[in-house]
Amino acid sequence: MQTILGSGGGIGKPLARELKNYTGSIRLVSRNPKKVNETDELFPVDLTDNSQIELAVSGSEIVYVTVGFEYNLKVWKETWPSFMKSVIDACIRHNSKLVFFDNVYMYAKTSIPFMTEDSPVNPPSRKGEVRARLREMILNEIERKKLTALIARSADFYGPGNSNSVLTIMAADNLIKGKKAQAFGNIDKAHTYTYTPDAAKATALLGNTADAYNQEWHVPTTKERLTNREWIGLIARELETEPRIQTVPEWMLKLIGLFVPMMREFPEMLYQYGQDYIFDSSKFEKRFGISATKPEEGVRELVKSLKK
Repeated sequence: MQTILGSGGGIGKPLARELKNYTGSIRLVSRNPKKVNETDELFPVDLTDNSQIELAVSGSEIVYVTVGFEYNLKVWKETWPSFMKSVIDACIRHNSKLVFFDNVYMYAKTSIPFMTEDSPVNPPSRKGEVRARLREMILNEIERKKLTALIARSADFYGPGNSNSVLTIMAADNLIKGKKAQAFGNIDKAHTYTYTPDAAKATALLGNTADAYNQEWHVPTTKERLTNREWIGLIARELETEPRIQTVPEWMLKLIGLFVPMMREFPEMLYQYGQDYIFDSSKFEKRFGISATKPEEGVRELVKSLKK
């Protein structure tokens, strides 16, 4: 049994499709799980209730954590550490391997222009402090040889079925409505993005590769160092419209947050958009010989999904 905690999100769904290549026994865990594959086992639980984690993990060979709790600092501080402790404890008790799908928030601000798996961990944001704590919890149990786990890390992502992507919310959705795309920071700095189907394929492969465990991995991410202005240009081209852009200062971002709650939480993350943001996935590419989807193809699929 391979189990996905948080199976209904932008990573959980494509991950379930990819896991079908490795096993016919997949358990989907979320508040209201829906089948991705015909043989999926549905396991409805509230993942904020730690008492239910034990049952969700029981019988699992591999447990994937792709849950996305509400993008809110208070929720993160109250929910993530206790949830992760429950997952780790359950994995240890049931001898389950753990695969944690993570982001880059724990990296030092000075790492952002070129991030590798060896980049310094020194989070410049409060949300980053939470993510650093989760990473430490996992690595500590690996060090104690009580847990077999790996961390699959992604850059900012985009792709079909991912409504929480900044590129979708700020750029694609607005351009589709005939509005200007919105962007913050320096839109002429390079910004690499991870395509969600690539992330899912890589996470499934890592989870089913014995010698990938007890390591941290960057999933395949575009090598093309496009700027955010160029990413918006690709989206506009697929929509056959002009790439009109409105840059959003911090005060305006807070105003947008009145209508888009996720954006209310974003000001502390703006440091990532004032400099180049290069996420290097060479380690994965060299080990598995798999590269990221080209930006043009990924954007084409993103726009196609939004038009449906």
